[in-house]
Amino acid sequence: MTPTAAPDDSNSLSKWAVVSTALASGAVAGSLAKTTIAPLDRTKIIFQTSSTRFTYRAAFRTLVNIYKNEGFSRLWRGNTATLVRVVPYSALQYASHEQYKSWLLEYNGMRRDSRHLPSIHRFLAGSLAGVTASFFTYPLDTARARMAVTTSTRYKHIGHVFTECKNFNNFKLLFRGYIPTLLGQLPYGGTAFYTYETCQLEYSRLRGTEPGLLWRLVFGALAGFAGQSISYPLDVVRRRMQTGGLTELVSHRGTIATARHIYRTEGFIRGMFKGLSMNWIKGPIAAGVSFTTNDAVRGLLRSFASTYNTPS
Repeated sequence: MTPTAAPDDSNSLSKWAVVSTALASGAVAGSLAKTTIAPLDRTKIIFQTSSTRFTYRAAFRTLVNIYKNEGFSRLWRGNTATLVRVVPYSALQYASHEQYKSWLLEYNGMRRDSRHLPSIHRFLAGSLAGVTASFFTYPLDTARARMAVTTSTRYKHIGHVFTECKNFNNFKLLFRGYIPTLLGQLPYGGTAFYTYETCQLEYSRLRGTEPGLLWRLVFGALAGFAGQSISYPLDVVRRRMQTGGLTELVSHRGTIATARHIYRTEGFIRGMFKGLSMNWIKGPIAAGVSFTTNDAVRGLLRSFASTYNTPS
């Protein structure tokens, strides 16, 4: 039995409709996924940017302390900043991923609705999508991280972070950790999108039909688990650089200097993989929700748009 490819829901639409629906579905997917795991995300960042050893008990105690000292809603502190970043990030990631696949299909001389790109090109499309989205939204990610490791007495809202960085020297703080972010997106984006699409193709090959909602959630979770595991050390380095000067840790300017300091003071496993076990909980949940929501919302929007649009 040959793999059954999902019909391309963009063939009957104008280019503008294809792009706009991809952007909209990506934005909804990212915002829903990040809001779902926001308390766990804040806890992870707190551990990543401190020298405290991570354990599940310590993570639970951190959540409880935030609740007792700041209130239930503060478990989502920084989530508004997260959404300000995630909405454009996720929109650009999914939309650019679709565009990169389209270009690679043309490069391979394949039909637009084919899902059978060579494996390396499917990996490449995911990597480029992650790099593209990070490139345009990185200062927002830094602002979110700085809010996550502080209380409201330091930053009342995301605009306060940018106000503090209004002069040139402080403005450069918003781009600290940019290099490890781009390096991390190459394996993360490539692995995540490749895993998700490969799981779908294998399911279709074995079952002769497209996976349903539950299976898409499972495939998305596997994609998130694989992608975050392979790129996690660079994520730790990025967070340390982004939050330099806000925690008790020494602030380092360069990627290599920061990584070396983590290794020397905390060790390779305890330092570079701190909080990974929590990421194995929140990461798959977020990725599963994101991939599945994007597929569902994009399908609905394009089904609706096809009634009013003709190909350009």
